[in-house]
Amino acid sequence: MSLSSFTVAKFGGTSVADHQAMLRCANIIKNDPSNKLIVVSASSGVTNSLVRLSQENVSDSEQAEIIAKIRTIQLNITKCLAQEQQINEQIAALLIELAEYSKAQSLTYCPRIADAILSYGEQMSSRIFALVLQSVGVNGVMLDVREVMKTNSLYGKAVVDLKQLQKNCAQYFAPQLIDKVIVTQGFVGQDEQGYTTTLGRGGSDYSAALLAEALNADNLAIWTDVVGIFTTDPRITDQARAIKEISFGEAAEMATFGAKILHPATLIPAMRKNIPVFVGSSKEPEKGGTRIQKHVDSSPIYRSIALRREQTLVTVKSPAMLHASGFLANVFTILAKHELSVDLITTSEISVALTFDNPTGSTQALLNSTVVKELEQLCEVTVEHGLSLVAVIGNKMHRSNGVCTSVFDTIAGINVRMICHGASEHNLCFLVDEHQANETVEKLHNALFA
Repeated sequence: MSLSSFTVAKFGGTSVADHQAMLRCANIIKNDPSNKLIVVSASSGVTNSLVRLSQENVSDSEQAEIIAKIRTIQLNITKCLAQEQQINEQIAALLIELAEYSKAQSLTYCPRIADAILSYGEQMSSRIFALVLQSVGVNGVMLDVREVMKTNSLYGKAVVDLKQLQKNCAQYFAPQLIDKVIVTQGFVGQDEQGYTTTLGRGGSDYSAALLAEALNADNLAIWTDVVGIFTTDPRITDQARAIKEISFGEAAEMATFGAKILHPATLIPAMRKNIPVFVGSSKEPEKGGTRIQKHVDSSPIYRSIALRREQTLVTVKSPAMLHASGFLANVFTILAKHELSVDLITTSEISVALTFDNPTGSTQALLNSTVVKELEQLCEVTVEHGLSLVAVIGNKMHRSNGVCTSVFDTIAGINVRMICHGASEHNLCFLVDEHQANETVEKLHNALFA
């Protein structure tokens, strides 16, 4: 594929929420001809409705109400298009399929059907957005990402076959990119049996990054509703400010430890191919945004503060740990069997403390009673909820004098439950009670970014 400059652009739910929002995005694409592959999320509000439909025991009346709500969101956009009748017929057909899946799901929960249901938001928004592009004179065409994004059958958090993706992109997508702008779906894939899969909530960013990697893109642009990445969540303190540039390492830490602007896995494909990532607001594209790349001009000790709520702290304790080998291996064997990923870990002579993320929107607790019972066969187990993880992100923090003093003197009156420092040069992490999370972040931001 011989393109002088090639950008994969991803637009989130608020960016494709209504016709005006889609029109702004279409003009961003029109004004920069390097935008060749467009990845879209579901229109704002649709995914939450689909999550409800994907659960069991949803009554017929509630199903009808939710589907009517989704139809209204989409038809409020299509009524502004010249091809209204044509696209409405497509939307109607998709909603009939959705209703059939919903009825089956309400009787008996099935992860495979849940993924099929969750994919319909992107299926509709991508079809509509291709027509919005055409309305501003861009030769946009919708292609189904399931033609290229092949995954395993781990429904809800499917793993992409990267070699197959690269091969499929070269065969199906690359030839079209010469003279067209492709619009496709984020978050969605397909397994070997031909069933629809999803990459996990927030996976649209990850989809875009994987496609950028597979097609050797020059840039990846993530368009959202905020003007780039901030020093902390602006909803916590009005002193938060936008960051013009940030390194891959710092951004990866921010995404991992709670910054909502990027899906945690997004940067991995970009880092593998050294593809710069831009994050900006589709509402205010003229204000610029944050550029994420391998090398940046400045590397301050303190770059940002991330906050991740709804953390679970698990402490496993056993005198058998003392001077014994194999205990930790047994603990992690149990966690691996249940595909649980540990965030933070600290150890003492006879105990180990572990943290797990329990994100908003999860359909079930990650650390369920089965896991706890298996751990209790090895040791005493204590599970605590109602905690938040605070991560101070920066550079060479493990070698900088006074980092711990600066941080913990600032929050001397707040009870800290767990500290992890030194494993990464980019972060200092600790847990606090949920009700003190905002106060902790605000105090630290005022002290470190004044």
